[in-house]
Amino acid sequence: MYREAVVHAVKMTKASNLAFALRRLHMSNKKRAFLPVTKRLGPTSHLEPVLTSSFGLANNQKRTKDQDQATNAEDVLFDMFRNEETDLLSVGKFLAALRTTGLRKNDPRLQELNDNLKAEHLKSGGAEGISHETQKLNREQFKRIINPNIVLISRAFRHQFIIPDWAGFTKHIEDFYWKCKTNTEGKVASYIPQLARMNPDYWGITVCTIDGQRFSIGDTTIPFTLQSCSKPLTYAIALESLGQEVVHQYVGQEPSGRNFNELVLDHNKKPHNPMINAGAILVCSLLKSLIKPEMTLAEKFDFTMNYFERLAGGENLGFNNAVFLSEREAADRNYALGFYMREHNCYPDKTNLREIMDFYFQCCAMESNCDAMAVMAATLANGGICPITEEKVLRPDSVRDVLSLMHSCGMYDYSGQFAFRVGIPAKSGVSGSLLVVIPNVMGICTWSPPLDPLGNSCRGVQFCEELVNEFNFHRYDNLKHATNKKDPRRHKYETKGLSIVNLLFSAASGDVTGMRRLVT
Repeated sequence: MYREAVVHAVKMTKASNLAFALRRLHMSNKKRAFLPVTKRLGPTSHLEPVLTSSFGLANNQKRTKDQDQATNAEDVLFDMFRNEETDLLSVGKFLAALRTTGLRKNDPRLQELNDNLKAEHLKSGGAEGISHETQKLNREQFKRIINPNIVLISRAFRHQFIIPDWAGFTKHIEDFYWKCKTNTEGKVASYIPQLARMNPDYWGITVCTIDGQRFSIGDTTIPFTLQSCSKPLTYAIALESLGQEVVHQYVGQEPSGRNFNELVLDHNKKPHNPMINAGAILVCSLLKSLIKPEMTLAEKFDFTMNYFERLAGGENLGFNNAVFLSEREAADRNYALGFYMREHNCYPDKTNLREIMDFYFQCCAMESNCDAMAVMAATLANGGICPITEEKVLRPDSVRDVLSLMHSCGMYDYSGQFAFRVGIPAKSGVSGSLLVVIPNVMGICTWSPPLDPLGNSCRGVQFCEELVNEFNFHRYDNLKHATNKKDPRRHKYETKGLSIVNLLFSAASGDVTGMRRLVT
């Protein structure tokens, strides 16, 4: 019975996948590779017909692949989208298909493609008011236009991005969005009048992968102030410019176990970590006093804003002066923290406390939206390289330290429970924003003003829990044995193919117990 099951399973598997998996398994153990196949696998006569036909098909497919590689990639793409009757390609149809892979129309990496399309449109007599997406291209025009971006475009259509099934993944994100939208718990922050006036129904999610695949749903273009979401970013700038040793002479790395604005220092008379108010104020003093100290406060603000924009891939950031003034007027606790740290000699020499406090409030009052913040999170997920500009903004070791503290200290007094339940680095702000980083995969920003009693966005936290319940993104999810969660990084049939290969090897070696485990 098991033999028939194996033969049937192998026949139902793509031969090329089977052959590839078998070759990988043979090469994984060099010592066993020198043994005859009968000693490595046991009796295999009952599998010979299947293996022979499978490898024969694999060789044929390899020849086809070689032939495809010999064909120009531009020609292959043209043939995919051309109209067989007119032998012309519809630009609108091509760009629509490209967008389904996750690449946006305004992706900076596709700037040359867009410029070439516009130039070709005008060259062929098209009017300026008519979209260039309406034009039809012949083979030579198409090849010339996409040539500068052929590598990125071919990767997109070959499903070689980190999330190959982008449409399927974003369908889940949509489902989470609508499920969380019904959550009416929480209250909007009231200690700043401008925040108190925010519409509690605002709710947006933007996802950006390390390959620049982007998806937005909801209120993702409405600006909000960064507030505490600026803390990991200013900490990253300090690490990048000064190094870990210098920064952590002034600020610790431990969760405080207290309220985020508690008047307390650690046993070394330092702020516990850069993710609480005291630590963030001290990091701002490092940025002001130790990094280009000759800069005025206005110049240092521009310097920091420029760094944030590089992290966001050139997306626009703003500044809310009304929020800045309100925070400065209602900042008794923060001023108390500032003077308390000065009493204990926490700051670098010649620090002007008034300037430092203003600089801290300015960083909190910077404005962004979900779209830009998701790119920032994706830059952190990508080891400091912005996915849409491919600029190296931060060193990998700086990113590692930032994510470590986001994981342990990023969610106020809920940090421990969030690390346990969700297991993803994140940082929340009282404006309702939530910056989420899935290392080596993607960055996410959610925004919903109503907060729970601990100061975190109610919908944002629920979304993160839904995400890790569906996908194996928790830092300690087992990628090999977890069967109740999906891994969107894998191709649709990859997991099934590996199971069938394991079943095949169990059958070949006579491992009945292993076969029972695989088929039950």
